[in-house]
Amino acid sequence: MRLTGKELEVVEILEKNARVSIEDLASMAGLTEEEAEAAIKKLEELKIVVRYPAVIDWSKIDGHEGVTAMIDVKVTPKRGVGFDEVARRIYRFPEVKSVYLMSGAYDLSVIIEGRSMNEVARFVSEKLSTLESVISTTTHFILKKYKHDGTIFEPGEEDKRILVSP
Repeated sequence: MRLTGKELEVVEILEKNARVSIEDLASMAGLTEEEAEAAIKKLEELKIVVRYPAVIDWSKIDGHEGVTAMIDVKVTPKRGVGFDEVARRIYRFPEVKSVYLMSGAYDLSVIIEGRSMNEVARFVSEKLSTLESVISTTTHFILKKYKHDGTIFEPGEEDKRILVSP
């Protein structure tokens, strides 16, 4: 799908801040409010804008720390459907947050969340590794998040650049 320059600008603005008001979005993109609303509606209908997530630092909420694991999965692709069928089976598990087809030593990268390391281990041993196409898995536990989806989790040094405005 080819987007206009203004539609691409709307996508970039929404990616940085999905809570921006229509008035501000229109002003930033050089559109009228009606044009901005129409652009958003089109992007949603085309499934380019899929949803508007908030990024939460769960480590700051007592009792909700949980465990996130990245699992490298080696699979045997099926004739006619390749990796799609096994990826579909994997992403249907409620623990699974993301599944990516990868280049390199492993075929799929699976990101899951659980309440404990034991819960993640049970998922890998009882659900993931028992799938017919799965040859092997390697599990990596995330110990600390520094940056996620462009958001820095730890307060750092303030930006000391001089603000330049037109």
